[in-house]
Amino acid sequence: MGPPAAEPKVSVVIVSYNTRDLLRRAVASVATEHEVVVVDNASSDGSVEMLRAEFPNAKVIANTRNVGFGAANNQGTDAASGDLVLFMNSDACAELGAVACLASVFQDPGVVAAGGRLLHPDGSLQESAAGELTLWAVLCEQLYLEKLFNRSRVFSPYWCSARLLASGDGPFEVPQVMGACLMIRPVERFDERFFLYCEDTDLCKRLASHGKIVYVPSAVFHHELGAGSSARWEAVARYNAGKELYFHIHAGRIASAACHLFNRLGAKCRLIAWSFAWLARRRSAGEKVSLFWKVLTAPVAGPSRPPDSAR
Repeated sequence: MGPPAAEPKVSVVIVSYNTRDLLRRAVASVATEHEVVVVDNASSDGSVEMLRAEFPNAKVIANTRNVGFGAANNQGTDAASGDLVLFMNSDACAELGAVACLASVFQDPGVVAAGGRLLHPDGSLQESAAGELTLWAVLCEQLYLEKLFNRSRVFSPYWCSARLLASGDGPFEVPQVMGACLMIRPVERFDERFFLYCEDTDLCKRLASHGKIVYVPSAVFHHELGAGSSARWEAVARYNAGKELYFHIHAGRIASAACHLFNRLGAKCRLIAWSFAWLARRRSAGEKVSLFWKVLTAPVAGPSRPPDSAR
């Protein structure tokens, strides 16, 4: 019998954009055990200076413009030397041993990607394992059916972390895990046509052709969802555009057009609902009316271009 196989080396790739304090926490949670590569997308908050002063062993790539989430992760992968690459958001952090726990599932040579359990800042579960992105899933999301019937596999078919945890401890094989905490064998790259949102869905779709994707609840990470996003309406519009691009690539123009229709239907329904709430003088309703009006009417750059405020 030969010697035991060496533990795979993990490189942690973190993309940052104006999240200096959260970035400090993210890097500190993994830097003592793993190679860290940070790709900064032209932050103006001193993130790069902080990294160079406080984490001299981290590899830092300072972009002069915001190239997008997927493109920056590809830069980080090119600079990484690990057998496995963990893509971790700058607004996430790992609990002690979480990265090693996640890497352990790759002892199965059939595993090509894995994601851990994500928790909100208050300790509640954050959905991070998902089924296939389908037009039905988009329609259920936009008509609020997934919220009203969140335990239903029919009307809430996409996010599945809570259902999986109710059935056991895992790991669980799934179609997709969220890109905020995604470890892979680097056999595929992000599609750089996606600027932000749904690039992880597309990557997992292609990774699945190489092997299994697993959700590992025993690997625990914390994630302040959306901390690195731009204005809320732009985030919603960008997410909609990402879904539409995903369907265009994987299902064709008709499916993409249907997704566009469903996204606009959802925005219109929310605009009408919040308009009634605003007329009833409900607090914060005016902000929601403004948000969904902008989603419906304001020009949004194409999927391969960032909105003006993100450049």
